[in-house]
Amino acid sequence: MSKSTLAQAQAALVSALVAGGPLPTGFDTDRVAVAQHALRRKRAGEVARVWPILAASLGDAWIPCFCRWSAGKPPRGSLRDGWDLARELADRDQLSPRAARELAFRDTVMRYDGRRDPRRRMLPTIRRVPGGLAFGALGRGHLLWR
Repeated sequence: MSKSTLAQAQAALVSALVAGGPLPTGFDTDRVAVAQHALRRKRAGEVARVWPILAASLGDAWIPCFCRWSAGKPPRGSLRDGWDLARELADRDQLSPRAARELAFRDTVMRYDGRRDPRRRMLPTIRRVPGGLAFGALGRGHLLWR
């Protein structure tokens, strides 16, 4: 096998493992499925470190929820993955008040459009959150609640 053929096969395997790409020929489907699940669980742990309230708010459902959400989605980094999942849960009204505050806090401190990497906000921003307000300015954020 040439170096370029090997590199193509490796790239296809990585795509199948983490990004939902088609499984290359010659690989055991069951073993790849086990590896995919293990990688999604690892990714869930990394996202939980960056989004601790989101993960804690889901409790035992965190890993299954994240694994379902991330299936077929390439990793975009823990911050972005958590942000995308939190927004999706918020859109479906499935975000706890505490996790909604965590999301609002991030939204006041950073600007993220879902396509490019998040960037610090410099202008003042205010978001309503369950039980209070989140506000940020100059890249720093604060939460106020009753």
